[in-house]
Amino acid sequence: MDERARSCLLSSTSKLEQDIKASYIMDHMVSDGVLNTDEEEKVKACTTRKEKAVALLNLILKKDNYAYISFYNALLHEGYGDLASMLQKDLPLISPAAEKSILDGGTPFVQTILCEGGVPQRPVVFVCRPELINCIREKLYKLENSFGWVAVFGMAGFGKSVLTAEAVRDEQLIKACFPGGVHWLSVGQLDKAGLLVKMQSLCYHLDQDSQSSQRSPVTIEEARDRLRFLMVRKYPRSLLILDDIWDSGVLKAFDIQCRVLFSTRDRGVTDSVSGKKYEVSVDHGLEDDKALEVLALFVNKKVSALPVQARSIVQECKGSPLVVSLIGALLREFPDRWQYYLKQLQNKQFKRIRKSSSYDYDALDQAMSVSIDVLHEDRKEYYKDLSVLEKDVKVPAKVLSILWDLEPEEAEDILQEFVNKSLLFRDCNKRPYQYYLHDLQLDFLTEQNRYRLKDLHSKMVRLYQNHYKKGHPTVADEECMYWFRYLAYHMAHGNLREELYSLMFSLDWVKAKAQMMGPASLINDYVVYKDILDEENSTVRDNFQEFLSLNGHHLSQKPFPDVVQMGLCQPDSSEVYRQARLKAEQETKKGAFYLEWINKSSLESLSRLIVRPHKGAVYYACFSHNWQQIASCGSDKTLQVFKSQTGEKLLEVQAHDDDVLCCAFSPDDKLIATCSADKKIKVWNSQNGNLLRTYDEHSEQVNHCQFTNTSRKILLATCSNDNFIKLWNTNRPGSQNTMFGHCGPVNHCCFSPDDQYLASCSSDGTLKLWEVHTANEWKSIDILDFFPSLTDEPKELEEVVRCSAWSSDGTRIMAAAKNMVFVFDIESATLLSEIKTGRHSTIQSCDFCPSSQLVAIALSHYTVELWDLESNKKVADCSGHLSWVHCVRFSPDGSVLLSSSDDQTVRLWETKKVHPSSAVSLKRDSDVLFHHNEISVVAPDNRKRLQLRNGKTGEVIYQSEEQESRIRCCCLSKDPQAAVLAREDGTVKAGVMSPKQVLRNIGWWTLQLLTLQQSLLTALGLENGTVKVLEIPSGNTLCTLTGHTKTVLHCQFTPDGQTLITCSEDTTVRVWDWKSLECKVLKGHSERVKRFRLLDSSRLLSWSFDGTVKVWDIVTGEMIQDFSCHQGAVLSCDVSPNGRTFSSASADKSAKIWSFDSTSALHILNGHKDCVRSCRFSWDNQCLATGDDNGEIRIWCVLNGSLLHICARENKDSMESLHGGWVTDLHFSPDSKMLVSTGGYIKWWDVEKGESLQTFYTTGTNLKGIHVSPDFKTFVTIDNIGVLYILCKVG
Repeated sequence: MDERARSCLLSSTSKLEQDIKASYIMDHMVSDGVLNTDEEEKVKACTTRKEKAVALLNLILKKDNYAYISFYNALLHEGYGDLASMLQKDLPLISPAAEKSILDGGTPFVQTILCEGGVPQRPVVFVCRPELINCIREKLYKLENSFGWVAVFGMAGFGKSVLTAEAVRDEQLIKACFPGGVHWLSVGQLDKAGLLVKMQSLCYHLDQDSQSSQRSPVTIEEARDRLRFLMVRKYPRSLLILDDIWDSGVLKAFDIQCRVLFSTRDRGVTDSVSGKKYEVSVDHGLEDDKALEVLALFVNKKVSALPVQARSIVQECKGSPLVVSLIGALLREFPDRWQYYLKQLQNKQFKRIRKSSSYDYDALDQAMSVSIDVLHEDRKEYYKDLSVLEKDVKVPAKVLSILWDLEPEEAEDILQEFVNKSLLFRDCNKRPYQYYLHDLQLDFLTEQNRYRLKDLHSKMVRLYQNHYKKGHPTVADEECMYWFRYLAYHMAHGNLREELYSLMFSLDWVKAKAQMMGPASLINDYVVYKDILDEENSTVRDNFQEFLSLNGHHLSQKPFPDVVQMGLCQPDSSEVYRQARLKAEQETKKGAFYLEWINKSSLESLSRLIVRPHKGAVYYACFSHNWQQIASCGSDKTLQVFKSQTGEKLLEVQAHDDDVLCCAFSPDDKLIATCSADKKIKVWNSQNGNLLRTYDEHSEQVNHCQFTNTSRKILLATCSNDNFIKLWNTNRPGSQNTMFGHCGPVNHCCFSPDDQYLASCSSDGTLKLWEVHTANEWKSIDILDFFPSLTDEPKELEEVVRCSAWSSDGTRIMAAAKNMVFVFDIESATLLSEIKTGRHSTIQSCDFCPSSQLVAIALSHYTVELWDLESNKKVADCSGHLSWVHCVRFSPDGSVLLSSSDDQTVRLWETKKVHPSSAVSLKRDSDVLFHHNEISVVAPDNRKRLQLRNGKTGEVIYQSEEQESRIRCCCLSKDPQAAVLAREDGTVKAGVMSPKQVLRNIGWWTLQLLTLQQSLLTALGLENGTVKVLEIPSGNTLCTLTGHTKTVLHCQFTPDGQTLITCSEDTTVRVWDWKSLECKVLKGHSERVKRFRLLDSSRLLSWSFDGTVKVWDIVTGEMIQDFSCHQGAVLSCDVSPNGRTFSSASADKSAKIWSFDSTSALHILNGHKDCVRSCRFSWDNQCLATGDDNGEIRIWCVLNGSLLHICARENKDSMESLHGGWVTDLHFSPDSKMLVSTGGYIKWWDVEKGESLQTFYTTGTNLKGIHVSPDFKTFVTIDNIGVLYILCKVG
């Protein structure tokens, strides 16, 4: 051994002795031929783990360079990357020819690349199959300059996975074609939730060294988009290997424009993806000579020295590498039993009850039976217990130690024995090690244990419950992910219904699992176990499922939100609310902070009708032209027709042999067309469901179909993954025209309202317009041009344009790609406007409202959004779907909207209810009066009216007449009373007066107080500059004040209610004696006055966009002080409770503290990175809080201006801000220990620590401010879609 290598090994000895497990390392070194079995046994004879490690290192030090390199690679394989890195710099140099032959057929470079990518190591005993390996490599070289697919297909047990892994053990191949790395993902049979988990784990693997911590994607579409970005931007020219693909839908999820090598049993799955495709057929197992090599390696003999029975044994194994390995492992332990094992295989006494047509199980069954028979009795039972596992699941030893009731180390020793006998496989790319069975081995065990399976699942659950008596596992438990993923599975298969109910109907479980795995897997559990759960209580199951669907996007955030607080927002009748309330009361006693949304019951349910027509995902739904019927189609391969008013089923047709992707009514509603992943288009009679036509000219799946809008000449348009659009006359047997031009799958097509043009959008990133009568391309718009931030990306990155829609007048068209909608002018093809939704969602569908400027957008994160094109703002969220939404369509008159989802439902929404411009909704310019035990909320609505609402119920007490202009501000007087006084002589006096005025009026008369009744004064400022004072609840207009020439921004009564103060965009502040209509005008600001603050009964502080703050005498109207505070607009001011200082916050990104005694700032507070929009002093005068447009809150020491804390989330959220938006308002608690802030949602903070105590997520966003009761127990705000929140502290 080279001296440098020896020195490095010696200097690293102490660290290596502490950490390595010698038995695992020796498996590789024996396989390499560096150690022999005698040396292995000597090491194993040592007593302790450390002694074994010392003995192994001493052996290596006596050997050559090959031993050093073999040891280095073994460390890599077993997950000791940190230890291997210590040896890497001193790897000895050897000849290229020898280097290529070292361990696993690869150099240290190859070993490092493959280990980092999770590529499985070679089996302990391996023989090369050069013909197939070279064939795979030849196909992989074709991916050198472009993305594409290499499929390795063949029957189960033929060694596809080993061949796939072996093909990439080639340094020249990796450096030439895949310098970005090789990434391995074991797939297997998956449902959608399982697929999402696999994609999440791959995202994590690819992005784990990123500086910014991103939340896991919550939908398959989002995960696909994240993977596409990572593969193109971070790992260009890398290879993604997908092992054991079963389903075309799963493969389609990885169609992300990268280089993919995958193994499969089904050759047809490649039809579902786009790009170049190459195939390698593994149509046979090991040839006899290769199988003999395997046996020879197991028994450490040459092939020529094997006994005569050897050839007969390999013939009985029928080429299966798995069976040959099982027999070889037996012969290694019992080298004299050749004849015995041959007879066992030949007798075929072991017969399986259920057979698979794709594989001859006889040889495997005999080999498995014999291999299990030689185990000790206790080991046999342990091995049979593995039948409780699900297919394609890798399990850490800790899980099995719980099942076997053993110490983890004991379980590891047993598992290693199974691995040595080829009865089990070990994945060493993860720490802790993961163990798994081949599908065929699990099939065998399941068949043998079929009568014990229920008991085994029950045992698994029972032992889990014993082990985790104190609560569910946490991230500190290495096995926690297994239990979160499969505990419900074991309960269901163990027929433990009560335990399953308790688990699934538990908020604790929801919190624990969502925190570890996100909401998608949880929602899937409620779908998978729906029938079982509904036997107990379908309403409770609905409660939990709805809770998860409405809050799923929050449950994916970091830091993880408070599930109990979210549960408190559920309806009082919900089981989720009941559990949340109980937990909140318990935790409040320990000092926790929770809020009850006391007026939530006043909110209406927005869904008009919910229909569940399918047994799977609903991919598309549409109205008939008379909008009396709805047609829907989905993954259950059926077409359904039902009444739009009631949901009553009218027709059900088993339409296709694969997913039905789209359906459409003809303009006369007599026909319905369907198209499918089976590449066919069918036309049906809409009344009786008779099949009228079948078209099969497309060569790939057909994504969309639509009839013309008028009956003048009925045509059907279809588009497909074959890149073509076809037009059909349903009276003819074939297509009328084919439209060529797209160079990628065409996802959507639709006719213009007059049927003159057809729009199509494609994965090639373009929107094309075609002339229908000529089938010629008219215009083409490259959507990629409108993603400026992506223009520097490689050309491989294209924007998939998913859908398009025409405006009702045919002058505009919109197209959706990723999370954006683009609206274009038809004639000029110029961009008119664009809509950008949340960056973690993908738009699935969009539609224009025929009767307004509304646009509906279906999103991957379970919701439908309504946007107003005129204002380019989101105006409503239609929440309620439990999974991603595939389709959204307006009714012909625009009054109703339908959406269809993976949750098996079609939902109908009344446009006027969900759209605030059609329905009554509050604006955010509100005022609140906390009076004794009553709460009064006054706010304008979107119809220019003023509303007074009961602050405990949200009920409307008073509503004014519609005003002539928009109401921009309002306020309530603090303590007016309406009194009716009667004198003995019969005289009655009535009016608005305070208790003092009542006493003055009594004088020496003997009076009877008839009523002393609450009556409120309210003032409102209009956009046209008018100010009005109203008496509520009578609604009488007491006065109308004119004088302001521009919008009134703020108004406020003095404490006695006699004076009203207003400020305006006209740069003035006005002080009104509203009874006499007298007014003092405070002039001095040069730009609009943002707001003002009363200092006392005679002084007022105002601030303006001109950067100044001014102090006024409101009695004389004179300016007392003038502070030039900032270079930018002053956005907020506050006055300290002791009245000595004030603070200012500005668009210049700074805040300042001032003394009224000086025009120089006491402290300049720098550090904010965006506009400082809010500021507030604590009640003890010690602290100042400031909030900025980046969502950051800073707490400063008033005495010296030093920074005490920064209150902020660790990561930006989906709104790309630290607080979901600008920090618009701040309030301290009376004891100055807590702070509440508003932004995109509401947060409460511990002032001393700067840590978040609670977060309340509103339905809408962009909160303008919050009103806080004097005791800091009630909080009132309104969000941007007009929802009123009255929150009360629990406890």
